[in-house]
Amino acid sequence: MNRSTFKVLFYLKRNAPKKNGLIPVMCRITVNGKVSQFSSKLDVEESIWNVETGRLSGRSLVAQEGNRMLDKIRVGINRAYQEVCDADSYVTAEKVRNAYLGLGQNHKTLLAVFKQHNEDYAKMVGKMKSVRSYLKYRTVYNHLSEFIRQRYKMSDIALRELTPAFITDFELFLRTEKNHCTNTVWSYMMPFRSIIYTAINNGWLPRDPFYAYHITKEETKRGFLTKEEISLLINGTFKKKKYELIRDLFIFCTFTGLSWTDMYNLTE
Repeated sequence: MNRSTFKVLFYLKRNAPKKNGLIPVMCRITVNGKVSQFSSKLDVEESIWNVETGRLSGRSLVAQEGNRMLDKIRVGINRAYQEVCDADSYVTAEKVRNAYLGLGQNHKTLLAVFKQHNEDYAKMVGKMKSVRSYLKYRTVYNHLSEFIRQRYKMSDIALRELTPAFITDFELFLRTEKNHCTNTVWSYMMPFRSIIYTAINNGWLPRDPFYAYHITKEETKRGFLTKEEISLLINGTFKKKKYELIRDLFIFCTFTGLSWTDMYNLTE
């Protein structure tokens, strides 16, 4: 591949200044006109940033340390680009970015770890694990996958890129995009937290992005159905045949006093 199609650029993310006034430096990788980017984890003063060179100006200790960090990132990306070229005939900006961030290695990304967990979990359903808990893990995986695509325009995210902001943004996504109430959000964040603990325990994640996160389950007072409401339910029609079966089972429990758990454990 012609190396002229490959570029690395550092730029300031001016629309997201930190509380201390510093501006985050982003790294943009371009291959054949297609772009992929990530945070360099370096914050700088805008006044000493040179747009033309993509580096810090001056001889101050801050400028020297910052430029040394940017040089290290550039060298790492060049190495990653060469590795992708050697291993794959089709090179993209995202592949280079992923290779640099360690996304190409097994169990280094959130969704890869989550997917492997779900595959292992599925094998224990009916023995040590329930179908309900397995389906919940699958639902959370699907929500995370959609969130990452929508928010970050990526197919996956490196574990070491997870921050407390990622956790709170995902909660907001569940509340606003999926319209889930607090207790549903709580029930989805627990499996997600479990995956993160697995990653930490295996040494794939150096810090816990959940460390400052808190969510508590809200106590709900369950009401009861009136005779009129039960009659409406009995005589109601449903679009899906499956719902009629669920209704029939519920009504059966209502008039017999059979518990939900006993109903759940009945075979055909």
